[in-house]
Amino acid sequence: MPVLSRFLGISIRMYYRDHTPPHFHAIYGEHEITVGIVTGVVEGRFPVRALRMVLEWRDLRRDELITRWADARAGDPLQPIPGLE
Repeated sequence: MPVLSRFLGISIRMYYRDHTPPHFHAIYGEHEITVGIVTGVVEGRFPVRALRMVLEWRDLRRDELITRWADARAGDPLQPIPGLE
């Protein structure tokens, strides 16, 4: 599962040819969530502060995430996305 971004100890990943709806995986220590790219729906449990950071990042990078989703579905290489600063 390629890593798209890393920031504040959070790793953002996306599977190639993953199931719909479009989403990404966020991992922070022992916690993992999936986040809908379009909807922002979160599945799983995450520390509150880390969750806020992931959702802020998603809001800022939504268009790039949609592009990466299409690339992943096509089996194309995934370019990194900058994290939060």
